[in-house]
Amino acid sequence: MFFGLFFILLALDFNPFFAAIIAAAISFAISLLVLDKQRDAMSAEVSKKLSRDSKGQYLDEQGSYEDSVLESKEIDQVDPESDQGGKA
Repeated sequence: MFFGLFFILLALDFNPFFAAIIAAAISFAISLLVLDKQRDAMSAEVSKKLSRDSKGQYLDEQGSYEDSVLESKEIDQVDPESDQGGKA
């Protein structure tokens, strides 16, 4: 959109510096009006990702699932001194 407006302004014999500024301002204004739903959806996703629970910790569904999988498995810890096979 910016480049289209920029080249139209250049074709109308505007100064390239001012054509860039005007095209940027118009493109920005149009994108604010047209991309409202996408901006709201992105804000909701960011807010959801950065939300915290009552303990002040971030809510992370995937991380919580990984934690529960790791906690459900029993980790065998081998005592390094008992693994010497009777050698002193």
